[in-house]
Amino acid sequence: MLQELKEQVLKLTPSDRLALVSAIIESLQDTQISEPERYSAVKRMQGLLKTDQPAPTDEEVAAMLEQRRLDKYLQ
Repeated sequence: MLQELKEQVLKLTPSDRLALVSAIIESLQDTQISEPERYSAVKRMQGLLKTDQPAPTDEEVAAMLEQRRLDKYLQ
């Protein structure tokens, strides 16, 4: 089942994947996790954020945020 979930996640857009990561992190904030488990989880999440593409410029990020706001509030 985990493998199927991973395959589905990879079909999401990058912004949807980031939203999913955020939701997962929020869901875990109220739980008690031991330090070794937390460290391991953080390392795995860092690997998820790696990409072969260069980081977006400030202008590109501003354009993405503006587009997200337009999509969110004008639809």
